[in-house]
Order: sequence, then C-alpha cells, then structure tokens
Amino acid sequence: MLVDLRSDTVTKPCKNMLQAMFDAEVGDDVFNEDPTVNKLEKKVADLFNMEASLFCPSGTMTNQIAIKAHTQPGDELICDAHSHIYNYEGGGISFNSGVQAKLLNGEKGKITSEQIINSINGDFDWLCKTTLVSLENTVNKAGGTIYTLNEIKSIYEVCKKQQLAFHLDGARLFNALIETNEKPSEWGNYFDSISICLSKGLGAPAGSLLLGSKSFIKKARRIRKVFGGGMRQAGYVAAAGIYALDNNISRLAEDHKRAKQLANELSTCTFVKNCIPVESNIVLFEIDNKITAVNFAEQLKNSGVLVSVFGKHTIRLVTHLDFNDDHLEQFRKIINGNIINMVS
Repeated sequence: MLVDLRSDTVTKPCKNMLQAMFDAEVGDDVFNEDPTVNKLEKKVADLFNMEASLFCPSGTMTNQIAIKAHTQPGDELICDAHSHIYNYEGGGISFNSGVQAKLLNGEKGKITSEQIINSINGDFDWLCKTTLVSLENTVNKAGGTIYTLNEIKSIYEVCKKQQLAFHLDGARLFNALIETNEKPSEWGNYFDSISICLSKGLGAPAGSLLLGSKSFIKKARRIRKVFGGGMRQAGYVAAAGIYALDNNISRLAEDHKRAKQLANELSTCTFVKNCIPVESNIVLFEIDNKITAVNFAEQLKNSGVLVSVFGKHTIRLVTHLDFNDDHLEQFRKIINGNIINMVS
C-alpha cells in the first residue's frame, strides 16, 4: 500500500465528485456563459461576504493576478520570508508585475502590524512605493501555522490607514477556519482580495478562486485572459469545486487529527531532532544530521512512503482526504521498522 504524504494536492476525485462533473451544465466561460462556473463564483463570493469572485486554474494564478491588479511596476509588496508568493511561484512577483518584495521575518511565518508599520517606505523618489501587504493562511513553509482573525484585524487597520492593498493567499484557509472555528464571512470583511484553493484539502482536481469587489474582479478577469487563464467549458471542473465545498470542509478536522498523530509518532524516533508543533494538516520535522533529507526521502520511497524534502535535513508531510487510518498505521510500521536501521 503506497502512503503518499507529499501534498494534499495528490488526491483523486471520489465517485460522487466525478458524477457531479459528468452531470455539469456547461458553456463558454470566456463569454461568461458557463452556468456552473457562474454558480461556483457566486457561491464562494457569498460564502466570504464579498462582491464577486473569479475561477482560475491554480492558486499561483489567483495570487499573481491579485499582485498585478493591486500594483504598478516598480512598486513594493510586503510579505513574510516564508510566503508562497515569494518562494514557490516561479519569481512571478517580478516577472509578471515588475514588483519587488520586502521580506519580513515573522514568528512561524506570521508577520505583525508593528513589523509592517516599520517596513513601509517613505514618500521619496528613490524608494519603491509600498502598495500591497500579502499574508498566507495557513503558512505552508512554516508548517501550516495559522493566523487568527484577531491577528488579522490589527494588520487590516494598518493597511487601511496607510492606504495599502491587503491580499490573502488562502490556499489552505479552510484548514485554518476549521481549527479556529471562525466563519469565512468574517474574513471577507478585512481583505481587498482573497485567493482560495479547491485542489488542496478540499480534494478537487484543479481550480482556485480570487475574491474581491466587482471592480477588482473585472480588472482581474482581464489579467486572467492576458495570463492565458481564460477557460471555455470549465464547468466540468467547477462542478468538482462545488461538490468539494459542499462535502469536504468539515472533514478537514480529520486531517488535522492524523497530522498530530504523525507528529506524535515521529517525536519518539531517535533519528528525529525536532518536530514543529502541528497546527493544521502539515508536519515539518528535522532529521539527524548524519543523513540528508534527500536520502531519507529516497529510503522512505523504497519502503512505500512518499514525502517532500523541505531543506537539507527537513521533511514535510501533508495529510489529506485520501490518507486514512490504514495509511497511518502503515506509516507507523515503516517508521518503527527498517527505516531506523537505515539512519542509525
């Protein structure tokens, strides 16, 4: 039995999701004529109490569209050094928008309002114009750490006072909301734009949405076309997103529970130096310096476990809806078996 913990993007549609896709009513979304896409966009906008949303192929595209829509070439955005928009989107900040990033070192990937205040450039010709603050929730590279709404509110006040646009990369926002028991509608009150992903914890095969005001989404729609993201009969994929939203949000708590169980198991292993406390569905742990993460991952692969390398000695595991208790037990057997001999 293969145990795939590389990401929560490795899931496959269940039979009911596939049936929803098969039954979808479709049209040409570039002409705004795909009824299932329109239904999904309205559903998500209403969920977050925002005016409109835009369906895109990926979260990278929704984030990059947001950056371009909020900024002008030569501007500067503020984000944490762990941010996905900086580390894992192919240099898109500079390539797509001609914008540079000011990286802050937050606590576990989370920056504060005070840090932001101290990082806003003055109004001088020789300095970049600070125009955008971008957060990520949960913070992938920091181990799935979570911003709470109270932490967001103080940053929102700074952005409002300083006239800065405020964007949220919410690729795993539903994981955060399940853990904090907060409502999506509350979050929509504090951001100019939010990106949410349907293909991670929610299990859809593809797709993300960008949310904002009607005027912002109109601008974003044009940028999507320029980026090559205009889709035609996209309702087949949108139907999977609707199914995911209706059926797969509350069950994220199961992923969090299993992630904590994985961390507890790893913490007893002699070859694990440190395991970051689990807040959602991501487990980050550091292994003994005697073995590299690349070699460790290869040994695990030979034993039937797939993981992600996140540093010279750091491994990431991500739980998801296709990782069940049987997979967890299989992981335990492998970790407590021959893998110990490999690294001892």
